[in-house]
Amino acid sequence: MNRAEYVERLLPADPILCSTVQSIAQAGLPPMSVKPDLGKLLTILVATSGAKEILEIGTYGGYSAICLARGLTSKGRVTTLEAREEHALIAKSNIQAAGLTDHIDIVLGDALTSLRDLKQSGRQFDFVFIDADKPNYPEYLAFALAMSVPGTLIVADNVLLRDRVLDESNQSPSPVAVRAFNQTLLSHPELEATILPVHDGFAIARVREVGKD
Repeated sequence: MNRAEYVERLLPADPILCSTVQSIAQAGLPPMSVKPDLGKLLTILVATSGAKEILEIGTYGGYSAICLARGLTSKGRVTTLEAREEHALIAKSNIQAAGLTDHIDIVLGDALTSLRDLKQSGRQFDFVFIDADKPNYPEYLAFALAMSVPGTLIVADNVLLRDRVLDESNQSPSPVAVRAFNQTLLSHPELEATILPVHDGFAIARVREVGKD
């Protein structure tokens, strides 16, 4: 048993999330949802931050959207972007089973196109979760910043990319993009950020409040 397995065994059983994982497997899709401990962390971060408008980039089977929505107040909403219809249909079913349809909107289509539309419509978010195609991480961060307000939390999964970001000689699109994302996140003057070296790397950043940092 490793550390991750130890923690996962301590977490109380969650029938809804277990069913979500099963539905993804039954559809023949790989297990790419956030791990249970990180799902719980998402719920805690949303609840403690008081977020009301959440943007998720990458719905997949709906696991993380459910975790995010569980941290909301009764008036909060999650807008989650998904490029593949197959994933969106699975997520919709899982979200319905979780009783969270009224709190989660799935936007089907290319994420960058959807982000441009959201930005043009003047949408703002106080929590952003990025867990999608890695080559576009830098652009996703740029859109997240553009639609943030002071105090917004920006969270991203897979920022160590199975340690491929450690090898500077690896110039494949994903490692190059995620290295750039990490560098920007941790050095941006408008952000206070860190990377937790757990699982495949979990980044957390807060948009600074002018005059308070």
